[in-house]
Parts: sequence; C-alpha cells; structure tokens
Amino acid sequence: MFLHVQRMLNEIAADEPDPGAANALQEGLGGQFGEMRTMMQYLFQSFNFRGPTGKPFRDLLYGIGTEEIGHVELIASTIAQLVDGSPRYQGNPTSLDEPGAGGATPLDIALSGGNIHHWLVGAQGALPVDAQGDPWTGKYVYDSGNLPLNLLYNLMLESTGRLQKCRLYEMTANKTARSTIAYLIVRDQAHENSYAKALEALGVEWNKLLPIPKTNAEQFPEVKTLTEQGLQSKQYTFSLDQLSEAGRIIQGTSPSKDGTSMSMEQAPEGVPFPGIAVERPEEFGPGLDPDLMELVQATAEMEMQAETAPPQWGPSGSSSGDGLLKKVKDTLTP
Repeated sequence: MFLHVQRMLNEIAADEPDPGAANALQEGLGGQFGEMRTMMQYLFQSFNFRGPTGKPFRDLLYGIGTEEIGHVELIASTIAQLVDGSPRYQGNPTSLDEPGAGGATPLDIALSGGNIHHWLVGAQGALPVDAQGDPWTGKYVYDSGNLPLNLLYNLMLESTGRLQKCRLYEMTANKTARSTIAYLIVRDQAHENSYAKALEALGVEWNKLLPIPKTNAEQFPEVKTLTEQGLQSKQYTFSLDQLSEAGRIIQGTSPSKDGTSMSMEQAPEGVPFPGIAVERPEEFGPGLDPDLMELVQATAEMEMQAETAPPQWGPSGSSSGDGLLKKVKDTLTP
C-alpha cells in the first residue's frame, strides 16, 4: 500500500504567474515522456513483476515508481502556481465585480497565451494533458514482461524526459518553473543511472548501444547546485518496512562517469508543504459556504467521538483528540 506525507520533494520558488510556462510544463506532466507516464509505467512493471529471485529489481522499480508519484504532485503544483491568481486584480476579494469595475477583468490573463483550459476547465489548476491539450493515455505505458527490455526502455524514457526538460528550462526564465524543472532534470539523471546499474547487474552492456546523452545541464545554475550535492547519484526507497533490496543493485561508480558513487537512501525529508491555495471567487470556487461548513462541523464532532485502535503506521490524526477533524472543528467554530 502507499502512504502520503504532506511535504513536497522540492521547494517551488515564488514568481509571477506565467500561462506560457504553465502550458509548456504540461508536456512534462501529461506528455509521452512526462511524469504521469513514468509513474504509471514503473508501477505497472512492479505490479506485474515475476520471479522471486529478481526481487531487488522489482524493489528498484517500486522505489522509482513511488518517487514519480511525488514528481506528479510537484509538477502539478507548480503548474497550478503558475496559473493561480489574477495579477494586479484590485477588485472585491470576496465577490465578483463587474468586469473592469474596480480592477482589471478578473480572468483576462486566460487570453494572454498558454492553455485557456487552465482557467476554463481547470479553475486555475493543472490538467492531465500534454502541451497541446491532448489527454494523457495509458497507451504510453510499456511493460513487455521481459526485465532487460523493460529496464532498457526505462533508461531511454528517462533520457528523453531529461532532454525535454532541458529544453523546457531554456524556454522560460520564470523562477517558479525553473525551480521544478531543474530538480526534475537531476532526478531524471539519477533514474538513468539506476536503470543503467540494473542493466549492468544483468550483464547488459547498455553503454555500447545507448550512452547516457550529454545535455550539459550543469550549465544551469539550479541544476549545478543540485548536482554538487550529489542528488544525481542517489536513489530512494520509500519502503517503510525496510524490506527493499534495491541497494544490492545501486552501488559503485555512477554510470554518468562524473566522479560520484551510487547510493541507496530512505525517502528524502522534503520541504514543508506550501499549503492549500486561496479561494478564487472569480472562478466560482469559493470553497466552503456556510451550509457546508455546518455539515463539516457536525461530521467532525461525530467522528471525534468514535474510538479507534492504535494505528500501525503512525498517528491517524483523530484518535488523540488533536487530529485533523478537531482542527477543522476549531477553525469553523466562532
């Protein structure tokens, strides 16, 4: 099963909204070589894995696939930040103004470029589509059932994804976009290194057929900072029960030949979650109205009275009286 920690893998830098950058990032989310594809491909290869003696390889796929869930969260949150708000809108913050009265037309930024569906359909949020607006499809997912073929395909997928992200980096100077793009460039390289190590463990001389492409991404300041920390040579396990055997594969000299050694580590600490975005009345998305707030409060009171068994994987947030439902109740109670 999967668990969720309310932290982000990397900090999303603050900058002005940028519809064009948001739409470009959609390729990195829902494109053929984007994060939704890598997440689904590696997880399905994990689910369908056969052969108990190959457990270290399955655990590697599980680890990278689970990390990709966090990448989807990171890039979707970045896109949402890039399209959030109406820059310099000075109208009524709690209700809609007449267009142009007291401020700019609330959603005129939607017509300035990018994908109008970010506003029209997504209410200022990310969408499961590519940069052309085409929906993500499960047809992208590759699982041959053959381990060497899958690993080789995964290496090619990460290489292409990193190449595209380097191009995305050079399309925009927006700090919000670049902070996430740079992080994903480095983690794509880490996954390339991991799949290359896995292929070497199987005796596949992958580097005679498919050398890791030289993108020279270290010229990007944000990428340089992360590679100096060795992030491109670390592979994470998200196994809370400490049963992952992927460390038997991820060791020794990095296939990138950058002077670093591969290492296996527990899930990264991450950074504080930036919080839930503010309500947007111009999108008719005001959040909880008074009737719904009353219903939430009543539900919170009932569930707080229920007895629960001690949770296996940490506090449940309700059994001790200081959980989420109590926080909701305290927030809603005058």
